[in-house]
Amino acid sequence: MKACQAKHIKQGLRALVGAVALAWGAAALAAVPIEHWQLPSGAKVYLAATDALPIVDVQLDFDAGSRRDPAALTGLAGVTAGMVEKGVLARDGASELDENQLGEAWADLGAEFGVGASSDRMSFSLRTLSDPALLDRAVDLAARQIGEPSFPDEVWTRERQRLTAGLREALTRPATQASRAFSRLVYGGHVYGAEATEATLAAIDTAAMRARYAQTIVPCRAKLSIVGAVTRAQADQIATRLLARLPQQACPALPAVPEVPALKSAREERIPFASAQAHVWIGQPGYPRSDARHFALNLGNYILGGGGFVSRLTEEVREKRGLAYSVYSSFAPGLQAGAFRIGFQTRPDQAAQAVQVARQVLARFVAEGPTEAELKAAKDNLIGGFPLLLDSNAKLLGNVANIAWHDLPLDYLDTWTARMNAVTVADVKAAFADVLQPQRMVTVIVGAPAPTPTQK
Repeated sequence: MKACQAKHIKQGLRALVGAVALAWGAAALAAVPIEHWQLPSGAKVYLAATDALPIVDVQLDFDAGSRRDPAALTGLAGVTAGMVEKGVLARDGASELDENQLGEAWADLGAEFGVGASSDRMSFSLRTLSDPALLDRAVDLAARQIGEPSFPDEVWTRERQRLTAGLREALTRPATQASRAFSRLVYGGHVYGAEATEATLAAIDTAAMRARYAQTIVPCRAKLSIVGAVTRAQADQIATRLLARLPQQACPALPAVPEVPALKSAREERIPFASAQAHVWIGQPGYPRSDARHFALNLGNYILGGGGFVSRLTEEVREKRGLAYSVYSSFAPGLQAGAFRIGFQTRPDQAAQAVQVARQVLARFVAEGPTEAELKAAKDNLIGGFPLLLDSNAKLLGNVANIAWHDLPLDYLDTWTARMNAVTVADVKAAFADVLQPQRMVTVIVGAPAPTPTQK
């Protein structure tokens, strides 16, 4: 009976989301004000209160991503995040819960809780109905997971074996080989390019997880983003309760992370691999999200290779020459300069030509910039699609969390369209000329023979 009730609660939650999502208009979402305040602990709270759905979505972010991993324990952030979901300690009269009991407890509430780690941050997410009885119980359970993870040794032994087996299998794929080589060459030893290995996984134990967690997951470093059917007073209580089981301690500054070094020269690495398609990545360090040229670079990348079938790379590499089915470019800005990348797959015997064409397209775009017509089309497409980035609680939460994490203005969503429209052709050209150096890029090719002298 209990399981049946839980199933109906979760089905009801999903039905509400599906039924009401289409009613979210862009104007309504853009008009949702974002409130910001700081708790006595130092935690920063960002709230977008909306009663469009009887749901509350919460995201907590901490500066505890993989850029904080010691070199010998690369992968520590990711495995620590995963182990938070494997059990909670017995405290204050509450029983210990293992991973199965936790799963059942969340199912009973019809709520969802998750933990993950990226290069920059460790993130905790909670989704629950706003019904007071369910909301209170969900917040209490989430607070236990955030504040009292058990990090069971026997579970980590099992998980390490699973992750190690998964890593071995992944290294048999050309895409993994390309990704790892590209990160190593582009980031030049910077922590953004570090990847877990069998050796680093073997060196990680639960003591390291607990120490890392205690150092970085503290209330004074938290940024909480809350979206949904709650008032400011309710949101303040939710934020306070979610952090209440963490140690209330002083917040010394974390060690500074070095900037990503610029590439000094072009580098090419070819990795033999017996595959039907050659995997090609071309790129360099890009820019941090704090860069004021973000909008110009975003629009320019759409024209270059981010716009799918309407991009220059697609026109030259796919449409005119048939060298690849899909080709793209992207920036990955973070707290520091994430990578710019051009990526595609092609027949091994066409790899040299495809690389040459992609490099030519990039060099010309950096030198000349876009045309007025290209920039107008990019603006029309991106601005026209902006409402789709805000058409649900979850998407709005992602945007609020982005504002919180990068300390963007609270009216960022309201001014986004105007800032896009203000970008000129000259802005795009200048930004690309400053950020990208086509003559000093990394090229990784997995699964293609070395070019003949006439192809170089």
